[in-house]
Amino acid sequence: MTTGDDDGWSALHGGIRPSPVVRGWLRMVRVLSAGPVARVPPDVLSASGVVVLAGAWAVALAGAPWTAAAALLVVAAGVLDGLDGAVALRTGRARPLGAVVDAVADRLGDLLLGAVLVALGAAPGWVLAALALVFVHEFLRARAQSVGMPGVGAVTVAERPTRLVVVALPALGAAVLPAGPPLVGVSWGTVFALTWTVLGAIGLAQLAVGVVRTTPPRFPGSPPGR
Repeated sequence: MTTGDDDGWSALHGGIRPSPVVRGWLRMVRVLSAGPVARVPPDVLSASGVVVLAGAWAVALAGAPWTAAAALLVVAAGVLDGLDGAVALRTGRARPLGAVVDAVADRLGDLLLGAVLVALGAAPGWVLAALALVFVHEFLRARAQSVGMPGVGAVTVAERPTRLVVVALPALGAAVLPAGPPLVGVSWGTVFALTWTVLGAIGLAQLAVGVVRTTPPRFPGSPPGR
């Protein structure tokens, strides 16, 4: 991973420097995007991530031990989610419409992640709460950026990688212990739907603080106040 790669990620995230974990992830995606996958259109990679998550949902419905495969598919979808942007930048195919396609694919993917948790036995109410927080989180960020907020406001604990993790882990757990986590009395899906909801609430608060701190006082191009 080069300093230029760090600077590029930082520029897209409001000047925030990548952590060692993020650097490792970016390095893996950078290596993959330099291979044959670079010939795949970024929009196809975005759509493929949605298809893979639909497959994860279908596999999760089959129950243990197939839920282990669902966990692997969720991880694969996360890799595709990182590759679409990396390939677009590396090959010079980054464009505004591609960003829109990526955002729509991400939201469809979030819905499918919720469906996987329901297939793993999660209480639908907790899944709906988690998804509602996701959509408010992403709407708040997008709206703030549309009125001039630079960067992403804040990198929160509820970003998309977290959502992938809180679905992959219970899918793997259900394959090992189908009855659910020991001493808890509820399914793996419900435990992690609750976890997702708590992290989503914390992340929304973090983002709100970042939006207030970084959104400019006036609209871009507006004359200064008297």
